[in-house]
Amino acid sequence: MTTEPAPERRVATAARLLAAATGDRLRRGFPLARLTSFRLGGPAALYLEAETDGDLAAASAAVAESGVPWTVIGKGSNLLVSDRGFPGLVLRLGKGFRWAGRDGVRLLAGGAMPLPALAGVGLTHSLAGLEFGVAIPASLGGAVRMNAGAHDHSVSEVLESIEVYSIPGGSRSMVRASDAGFAYRRSSLPDGSVVIGAVAKLRPGHPDAIRAEMEAARSWRRATQPLAEPNCGSVFKNPLGDHAARLVEAAGGKAMSVGAGSAGRRRSVRGPPGDGGAACRRFRPGIHLAGGRSGRSRSRSPSPPGEGGGRCCR
Repeated sequence: MTTEPAPERRVATAARLLAAATGDRLRRGFPLARLTSFRLGGPAALYLEAETDGDLAAASAAVAESGVPWTVIGKGSNLLVSDRGFPGLVLRLGKGFRWAGRDGVRLLAGGAMPLPALAGVGLTHSLAGLEFGVAIPASLGGAVRMNAGAHDHSVSEVLESIEVYSIPGGSRSMVRASDAGFAYRRSSLPDGSVVIGAVAKLRPGHPDAIRAEMEAARSWRRATQPLAEPNCGSVFKNPLGDHAARLVEAAGGKAMSVGAGSAGRRRSVRGPPGDGGAACRRFRPGIHLAGGRSGRSRSRSPSPPGEGGGRCCR
């Protein structure tokens, strides 16, 4: 009769294999709160910023041999991490995947490229279609995975192809955007894959018009979100035919403060002040209370996010 290795043994085996391949770039007990816009959450047992396909291959081999749980994160917006952290390997794409190039009306970029910066590259080359991205605090990889959007647009509108790296398979492949199963704030990209790059097809535009749209998006974000405080931006997904912010406000949710968090007068949910010392378990109830109150007062209810990066906060 075979038994599963203990979680500690899985972590230890993965750590040994990864350290042999990546040296002191592998971090242990790494605090995740600093990587999220909420500034909440516990540590990752193992943390690695992958700079090359070789790093991802090392992670693939370590996961396969040890059975350690793993996840990938981007810029950490809307990411609520358990107070207990994540009991395995957390991957994040590093500077080696932060690049952008142009081929005619197409922009090619790595998965770690910030979406606002990529919109700026479009402006530099007088290419329109990604102006809305300047108001989305996401990496390209995260934006593609969840089909991020704003101002009645989403990234799937401009994507032509996506490059993914399969951690279970240990290899990269290309997925056509038409095969990615894009829907509102989701995709059907292969399980276990990390978005390491993408190609966006834009259109020629006048720099003044592009700049004006980008500034309008920036102004909207400054007016609607408390950028100087820990927050998640827009925490709820919009229900069909309505807007989450309107439903929460109509139900009185914006006046609420529960535990360590509050809905706020603007459209975002604010986290506690400080550097992550407040507990996730004191913050999460406010999200669900605001969403639940909206659902009871209206026929449509906004959907809260899942707990990214680990087990549920309890």
